[in-house]
Amino acid sequence: MELIQKSPVLTFVKSHVSQMKTTPRRSCNVLIVDDEEAVRMFVERVVQEAGHKTTTAADGPEAIEAASKLGTIDLLITDLMMPMMSGDELARRLRQNQPSLKVLHLTGFSDRLFKERTTLWQDEAFLEKPCSVKGLMEAMELLLFGRLQSTRKAT
Repeated sequence: MELIQKSPVLTFVKSHVSQMKTTPRRSCNVLIVDDEEAVRMFVERVVQEAGHKTTTAADGPEAIEAASKLGTIDLLITDLMMPMMSGDELARRLRQNQPSLKVLHLTGFSDRLFKERTTLWQDEAFLEKPCSVKGLMEAMELLLFGRLQSTRKAT
């Protein structure tokens, strides 16, 4: 654990997030789903550093179980291509109970995303993997708040 806390990646994430964020308007509940543990850990760290609550899952069925215990989810960040259930199918199922759920698809297969779907639904976005801290932060802010918080003027 101590090794992770002193890692150059964590240092970079903390410095980048602190430069970009202002206090979030509110802490949001974010469900992170990816079959790659390293991706889940990276996304979770960025989301937590931005001041949001996180829950993680390794696949669709695990995410559905976690969501049933969470109540309201403000943002689903999901891998598009996973074993057992795609991120698209996961989002569709979760939206049956929460139609206003915002979804950020992480994918290394953006060509497949638009081959099967020519458009994204409202409150959906995608981000190519691997993504940067800045790219992830900006995509989250745009989905959650409709604009970049880092561009807000201090009052």
